[in-house]
Amino acid sequence: MKYAFIGLIALGFISCNSAQNSVKSKNKMTRVEYANTITAGELKTNLYQFADDKMQGRMTGTPGQKMAANFLKEFYVTNGISSAYGNDDYFQEIPASYFSGQTGDNGSENVVAFIKGSEKPNEVIVLSAHYDHVGMKNGEIYNGADDDGSGTVSMLEIAQAFQTAVKNGQGPKRSILFLHVTGEEIGLYGSKYYTENPIFPLENTVCNLNTDMVGRIDPDKAGNKNYIYLIGSDKLSQELHDVSEEANNKYTQLELDYTFNDDNDPNRFYYRSDHYNFAKNNIPVIFYFNGVHADYHKPTDTPDKIEYELMAKRAKLIFHTAWEVANREGRITADKL
Repeated sequence: MKYAFIGLIALGFISCNSAQNSVKSKNKMTRVEYANTITAGELKTNLYQFADDKMQGRMTGTPGQKMAANFLKEFYVTNGISSAYGNDDYFQEIPASYFSGQTGDNGSENVVAFIKGSEKPNEVIVLSAHYDHVGMKNGEIYNGADDDGSGTVSMLEIAQAFQTAVKNGQGPKRSILFLHVTGEEIGLYGSKYYTENPIFPLENTVCNLNTDMVGRIDPDKAGNKNYIYLIGSDKLSQELHDVSEEANNKYTQLELDYTFNDDNDPNRFYYRSDHYNFAKNNIPVIFYFNGVHADYHKPTDTPDKIEYELMAKRAKLIFHTAWEVANREGRITADKL
């Protein structure tokens, strides 16, 4: 009886473990399935809230910008994505004095969320997007739906996709910092502050994937709903460029246009968004950009004009690139210094 009883317990334990493993295996998903959790519908829902009139154009240091920062924090809290500080503080505070008088007596804050790597947690990939805009002028609200509401909510969806993988035991091997920077429109201040006061050492920062305006179509690309401009991908790291190309060829098949990557580009876009503060520190970067349009920096940059299906596809490219960089055996290096 004793041995039979022990046998029954053992059998029950094995059955229980088998059932648990069966449940876990059912939750396993492919990277394509994780990417497909990034949807046009969710992007649209989030952007209509983020670029709403109540945010008052999100000018750095204003109540509207503070409201936007709290919107981002609440998204991460709701989705169980940790603060970069490991507590309930998602704000990297920046004093008013740092902004050279452009915000009066008002400071501002970067919003920082973090997914810790399962195998190489000290190696950090930074995904960035600026969440500020230009505020209100002459009684009109500049909502900044494309600039850079589109990059901001794309990053939220990418973070959510990675967190789903974490919940299923398939989280990234390297860590990912989701860095929403302030003060971009008045001089790239938020990203400059981060690189001067990094939460994680810059020498441990693998690369920066920066998303600034990914929801619209450049007039020069009229009718083309399958492109994205890439800037900087090969300037510091051929390896990062190759990973990006391979991810696109395999998963998204967007037209990757390098027009603005030219060193002689008169627009000098390479120097005009937050990735540049990482590049200055010899950290490989990619800047994802849809080009300018008639509503750029005007009150007519509103959520109803966004190409949501195209934006979702662009976000999936960034997700797949980040996934590859996070999970590949070797670390991406700045091999072109």
